[in-house]
Amino acid sequence: MGHWGSRKMAKAKSLVGAAGALGLALAGLGGSAFAEDRSFSYALTVGGTSDYVFRGVSQSDNDPEFQAAVDVSYGIVYAGIWGSGVDQDFVGGSPVEIDVYAGVKPVLGPLTFDFGVLYYWYPGSDDPGPEADYVELKAGVSATPIKNLSVGFNTYYSPDGTLGVDEIWAFEGNAGYTLPSLGIFTPTISGVYGYVDDEVVDANDYAYWSAGLAVAVEKFTFDFRYWDTDIDVVNGAGESLSDERFVFSAKVVLP
Repeated sequence: MGHWGSRKMAKAKSLVGAAGALGLALAGLGGSAFAEDRSFSYALTVGGTSDYVFRGVSQSDNDPEFQAAVDVSYGIVYAGIWGSGVDQDFVGGSPVEIDVYAGVKPVLGPLTFDFGVLYYWYPGSDDPGPEADYVELKAGVSATPIKNLSVGFNTYYSPDGTLGVDEIWAFEGNAGYTLPSLGIFTPTISGVYGYVDDEVVDANDYAYWSAGLAVAVEKFTFDFRYWDTDIDVVNGAGESLSDERFVFSAKVVLP
């Protein structure tokens, strides 16, 4: 989106190059592990949320939204498209956000890596200034150190964040633990802590965190989650979009 300056382009190329080099190195070290899974899979996810929260900030003006996704994978390669309603005033009048993404998830011993690219698209945005759409690169790693416990860390980089204003980094750690099943219910507790670093405006740097309980029942998942940040973002009416809140989400994954 927009025109990247030479400094931003160089950083983006460096990150892509480093991710690619690491992916090739992992492939060389763990080729036998990668060859184990060559199957094709797909999934359709449909659901809704009481508030679409992204990195601690409401994207739906504190209102509920419908969400859906289609995901496909073959071996370590994956791709997908995800969509959600958003507040029209948030990104230049667009009523929807559509994320298109693809990447690879190589496995090396107990570690699963994730190198991907995401494109955030806001169709119908008529903002006269910078475009709302933007690209983000992702590099992450996850593991299951003990049974039922998963931990992970992800880094995201965008040469031009939402509305093409600033160069953005985001760092996010997460953990989840699956509890013993209760009849047909499988509960999981999880938490996230992240930090957004605006390379241009220090006042936009902030931390966010969440903790919650997800309950799976066959193909359905119900999620009850607490969100909070240390930044104050408000809408046109002066209502906070980033203070503490409880969010309920539900989804079904098919087939």
